[in-house]
Amino acid sequence: MLPPNTQTTTSQTLARLALGLIMLSAGISHLTFLREAFHAQVPDWVPFSKDLVVILSGVVEIALGAAMLALPRLKVWTGIILALFFVAIFPGNLSQYLNGIDSFGLDTDQKRLARLFFQPVLVFWALWSTGAWKELWTKKR
Repeated sequence: MLPPNTQTTTSQTLARLALGLIMLSAGISHLTFLREAFHAQVPDWVPFSKDLVVILSGVVEIALGAAMLALPRLKVWTGIILALFFVAIFPGNLSQYLNGIDSFGLDTDQKRLARLFFQPVLVFWALWSTGAWKELWTKKR
């Protein structure tokens, strides 16, 4: 079992809080002013309405963002769950690239392709900023 109170540096804490604010903002935008734009990232093969997927992912983003900000004792678990969420939504980004769907200023294949390489950065950010990276990969058990 991973410890809930892993020590993190000031840089990691600031990065965790920044990512929490970004997730809160993204989640709110899913539910409000960018709701239609997020439809572009829902692959056609998903067996639910695009709007439902956008709403549900927005709720998850708000919950994860709030946890990153308000539940530091659970930061390792939150970081792991957030990293898994970033992996889970990757097919939407890949679909946007493969189908050439313009949204969020991603209006060229080069921009959509570049965005794909940012997803691993988000996964690492979630794991590193919460101390989960250390707990998962470097700590000897």
